[in-house]
Amino acid sequence: MSRIGKLPIQVPESVKVEIKGSEVTVKGPKGEMKRQFSPDITITHEDGALLVKRNSDLALVRALHGTTRAVLANMVHGVSTGFTTELEVDGVGYRVEMDGAKLVLYVGYSHPFVIEPPAGINFEIDSKTRLVKINGYDKEVIGQLASDIIKIRPPEPYLGKGIRYKGQKIRRKAGKAGKAKG
Repeated sequence: MSRIGKLPIQVPESVKVEIKGSEVTVKGPKGEMKRQFSPDITITHEDGALLVKRNSDLALVRALHGTTRAVLANMVHGVSTGFTTELEVDGVGYRVEMDGAKLVLYVGYSHPFVIEPPAGINFEIDSKTRLVKINGYDKEVIGQLASDIIKIRPPEPYLGKGIRYKGQKIRRKAGKAGKAKG
């Protein structure tokens, strides 16, 4: 039995959950999410908590048990309080700006990158520290968007310049050995 899958998911008062077969709809103050789950997993709403049970002990169903519970917990947390991911932009001349709701990145290329936020996502920037906050209710979309932004200019190992998650440590390489003798 999955240790994660057995845990109940507490549903706050502000969140409404509708279960129709294997489709679950979660509505809250931040937004609404709908997701189709495997029919091998049973989801019930009892006493203000969601319970996830599996119908068989097949390996695939056991694997889905904890994953289904984690995805449901992220849906409930997202529509009630939301998620935030922070990115740092580090490099001489690198900067970030807002153009309405769009994020504009100047990261050493001949042109700026303009990123339009998907539905339910918004950007906040701190131009002094070059910090970008991605806020929203869908954890998957936030993670994918953050990954796509980092792919524009990933951190490089010699000077550490680039876009990275806040607090991420970059393994630095030594420069040329001949440069030190000069």
